[in-house]
Amino acid sequence: MSDNFLIKTTNLCKYYNGGKIKALNGVCSEIKKGEVVVVIGPSGSGKSTYLRSLNLLEHPTSGTILFENTDITDPKTNINLHRRKMGMVFQQFNLFPHMTVLKNLTIAPTKLLKMSADEANKKALQLLTRVGLADRADAYPSQLSGGQKQRVAIVRSLMMNPDVMLFDEPTSALDPEMVGEVLDVMKELAREGMTMIVVTHEMGFAREVADRIIFMADGCIVEEGTPDKIFSEPEDPRTKQFLNSIL
Repeated sequence: MSDNFLIKTTNLCKYYNGGKIKALNGVCSEIKKGEVVVVIGPSGSGKSTYLRSLNLLEHPTSGTILFENTDITDPKTNINLHRRKMGMVFQQFNLFPHMTVLKNLTIAPTKLLKMSADEANKKALQLLTRVGLADRADAYPSQLSGGQKQRVAIVRSLMMNPDVMLFDEPTSALDPEMVGEVLDVMKELAREGMTMIVVTHEMGFAREVADRIIFMADGCIVEEGTPDKIFSEPEDPRTKQFLNSIL
């Protein structure tokens, strides 16, 4: 393993029920700056637990997570400072229903980054323009489609100037016709060099955008490699079986 990484996990474990359920079982990985890593695998393989562990939304049972050379599993680490540098986009959009789109976007940077209201509004409108939603700044979440809400959720993360974006199945709650508009925003981020870790079932996206695919099963990384290698020449029988069942 090299030293050129943004995130590095070593022997990451997450156990439930006194160790009977091993959601993560010794996961070692590293994510380089500017890399797009797509995590695939069957339901219950540990994909989301792995992703949520990277910013301690799930506290690992054991193991270490280095983020920008800081061990964030150390109790002395101020995790909230590091979370500000990690954008997180969930299946559900988690927007504040009583706030306009603009307010949803500006509340965190003005409070946490001490950005001025003018600066935050300007940045929010620039980002909304990029994702095709400049005309929805004064709308409330209930007035948006699922795809629009998810694009707003992505912009909300970008408002914090993150060093990495974590996507936990960001299109799985969307109607099929809305998936493309969210994936287009993610592709644009990838082209701009944003470090991204994406848990998804969208294999077309994985093949097109990923620098590396990680295949997980039973709480472990079973196989990883370029999209060409994983999709065309998988080595592990479990990878082959999974791909045969979905492609």
